[in-house]
Amino acid sequence: MPPYIRGNGAWERGRGWTSRGESGAIAWHITGAAMRLWYQSLTRPDAWPTYAKALRRTLDAGSNPGTEIVIHGIEKRGGIGDQYRYLEFIETSEVLENVARAEAEGFDAVLLGNIVDPGLRIAREIAGIPVLGLCESALLTACQMGASIGIVFSNDKHEARVAEIIRGYGLAGRVVATARMDVAKLTDLEAAFAPGRVRDSVLAQFHKAAEDCVARGAEVVIPAVGVAMVLLFEAGVHETARGAPVLCGPLALVQQGQAAVKLRRAMGGRFTSRRGAYAQPPPGQIEELRRYYGAIYPGVQG
Repeated sequence: MPPYIRGNGAWERGRGWTSRGESGAIAWHITGAAMRLWYQSLTRPDAWPTYAKALRRTLDAGSNPGTEIVIHGIEKRGGIGDQYRYLEFIETSEVLENVARAEAEGFDAVLLGNIVDPGLRIAREIAGIPVLGLCESALLTACQMGASIGIVFSNDKHEARVAEIIRGYGLAGRVVATARMDVAKLTDLEAAFAPGRVRDSVLAQFHKAAEDCVARGAEVVIPAVGVAMVLLFEAGVHETARGAPVLCGPLALVQQGQAAVKLRRAMGGRFTSRRGAYAQPPPGQIEELRRYYGAIYPGVQG
């Protein structure tokens, strides 16, 4: 899918390659860009073509002038069924490789655009640039929008995994209600971007589930599927019938990513803590570790 290139106030259709000749990436090129963000999706572009275009439009809506966002999907193995733990594990390997690649290529931050934040804590340990996740960013933003949160899951399998992530962030106490749709096969959401029976069914299921959350005290509703977040944003669903905001996670992720880059610059290059959870091997150990593990932790000097 070709990128859109904005220059001199005009829109032009470009080739499906970035300026570095990277296949499978979608680039938003701005002359003199103030920052470059790597957006890592867990979808395979050829399996989600309509969603890929919608995601591009959504990210453009959330980016500031001077921000370049490059979208990468899963290209090696997988990209259609991350609700299953083993498949998420397979895809996370490519995600972590791309985090290292993004830093090496001069990107200012990496945004993990999947609701289970695959590899987020590992990525923060290895990267010297900010790495943010869709779930964590959406939850933190929702906490600023309302005192209580409702979560709408795609199906019961996905619910178990996302609920585990929320507990891990220590934010389960802010979630007062959950509900779920009946979308057992996530790739079925691709068809919902076109008018028709599938779209009507998905939107109706979400509205019913969201209203149920609001009736039980939720002040903000988060659709707990990245694809559904984009679908609802494109459909103009920004609040429930009772006036509770419906948060589009990718917009929150982009805004937090831009803020993280600015904060890191203002703090002299500091952002991710190297105490405790995200500590890296000390210089006295790194050479021994590299003899056995290869080229690891490029930011650690031996």
